[in-house]
Amino acid sequence: MDKINLYRQLIQESLIKRAKLRSISDPVQSQLAFDREGDHYQLINLGWKNNNTRIYGCAIHVDIIGDKIWVQHDGTEDAIADELVAKGVPSKDIVLAYHSPYVRQYTEFAVG
Repeated sequence: MDKINLYRQLIQESLIKRAKLRSISDPVQSQLAFDREGDHYQLINLGWKNNNTRIYGCAIHVDIIGDKIWVQHDGTEDAIADELVAKGVPSKDIVLAYHSPYVRQYTEFAVG
């Protein structure tokens, strides 16, 4: 399997696993949005908390741009970038896009 197809598979597996963490009885649902042609992958939370507070937002947004994984947003406790590295993705192939390019140089991940 080539590198990009492997990255697609790992991203999707990670997001599917995270979406399944919610209890079936939880009024907030996790939905997956995969644009496989454009290489955009999102985990979105939506629903109602206590029947009066609307929950809607992107928890994780990951793109594949060129030959790198770009983490556009990660609003979770367990960083998807760390999970991908644990699965064998080199940190030099992951960009933490939610950090400015200036800050990225001080992380273990790619600048861009």
